[in-house]
Amino acid sequence: MTVALDAAPVSCRDGDNVAVAVDDLSEGTSITPEGLRVATAVPGGHKIALTDMAEGAAVKKNGHIIGWTIAPIAAGEIVHIENMAANRKLPEISASRALNPVPDADHVSFSGFRRADGRIGTRNIIAVLIVGNCAATAARQAADLFDEETLEAYPNVDAVVPFIHAIGCGMEMTGEPMDLLRRTLSGYVRHPNVFGAVVMALGCERNNLGVFLEEEKLEVGERLKTVTLQDVGGVAKAVETARGYIEEMLPEANKCVRETVSAENLVVGLQSSTADGLSGLTVNPVMGRVADLIVASGGTVILSETPEIIGCEAGLRDRAEPGTKAALDDIMDEWQERSRGRDTVLAGRLPRSAAKHGVTTLLERGADALAKQGSSPLSAVRRYAQPLGAAKGLVFMDSPDFDPVSITGQIATGATMILMGTATGSVAGSMPSPTLKLSSTTHLFEHRSAEMDIDCGPALAGQEAVDDIAQTVFAALLEAASGKQTKSEYETMRETEFVPWSIGVLA
Repeated sequence: MTVALDAAPVSCRDGDNVAVAVDDLSEGTSITPEGLRVATAVPGGHKIALTDMAEGAAVKKNGHIIGWTIAPIAAGEIVHIENMAANRKLPEISASRALNPVPDADHVSFSGFRRADGRIGTRNIIAVLIVGNCAATAARQAADLFDEETLEAYPNVDAVVPFIHAIGCGMEMTGEPMDLLRRTLSGYVRHPNVFGAVVMALGCERNNLGVFLEEEKLEVGERLKTVTLQDVGGVAKAVETARGYIEEMLPEANKCVRETVSAENLVVGLQSSTADGLSGLTVNPVMGRVADLIVASGGTVILSETPEIIGCEAGLRDRAEPGTKAALDDIMDEWQERSRGRDTVLAGRLPRSAAKHGVTTLLERGADALAKQGSSPLSAVRRYAQPLGAAKGLVFMDSPDFDPVSITGQIATGATMILMGTATGSVAGSMPSPTLKLSSTTHLFEHRSAEMDIDCGPALAGQEAVDDIAQTVFAALLEAASGKQTKSEYETMRETEFVPWSIGVLA
């Protein structure tokens, strides 16, 4: 519920012992019908004690325990890192709620590109990829020729995009790091939003071009071409060769036309970026409801950002079959082991920006993130960039909590759209699968209007508002899947966000 007094609203649920300031509050502002006043000025998104709490008391926000007091707190005082911590494991909690049916769910549709294997794309691009960074300049120069003016002759082709990364050499030739890179590149080559691809190499990378093709079972043909700089005679000739291949593909790519397809063909990656104290009350519940709408329509959503949910994964495990639970547990255990003794978020080291915007503990961040999952059963677990295969519904894909890396993995796994919630403003975009961005607050939406697609700030009005905004987002998602440009596409934020996970040891 939301309580608004003296034009200074706070938000809380029944049973909570803290409220969240919706806006900046001045000292002495009344925040409850009983006249409780804040003891000091409180920034928007920060927590205020609703009752006196002794040291060691559980702090409850939005229905979840998010930490315990480390000093007595009086009602009206701010609750933050000086008086609260999370030095215990979060109790078993669940984020599930009843799934409301989608009206005429069988008839929800969008306009997409049908590929030969039956998958549906939301964009029609030609990709220029590299097996290692040494071919990056040549790949970018090859793609840069095909700007909007050049592509006017091919109205059904959305873009020619270079996907540049910084690894591929100076690393182990076998093992998990190389497997992750090859799986990611292969996922982009095979992606339903990609008509064709040109893969470029210097010729002596650790990620050898021939081995990459063999390992990933990729065959060179009309829609997959390769260029090796050392073989063709250097950068200039490699660029010329790659451009020739692209020019050959364009007329065929332009023959692809959109057709009306069921929303069951939609695959959406869910992302959170730069959370604040209001995210769990606004943008995350909206995203969770949208996730439910997609699944109810027969579509698929991919949840990732593993560190964000560690300690709170019980709400996800409760909705999974035994085999899926075991796969999820394996990933969680690996992260705990990988992070032991390191200066990471999982060791309780939240970035300064989190505290600045009202997120005090790792448990608070995780509990807020639970709302993003929606209420659908967990149907499958995938490793980073592992193909989606036949999995449908709510799928979890392992990734770090770093937007470009996580999004890159989700796209390689099969996401054809990305839905991102942000509280302080992310400039991330993505291709070949566009990013639709939701703001946590109306202030952010107005301040960053050129980059935000939809405002979730009004969700503070309650569950009805959450459902209404979710319907708006769902409709916008279908429009974007049908070809309408997102803000990040319009602002050309798309190319530099291709960041494969560079896990492991570099030479």
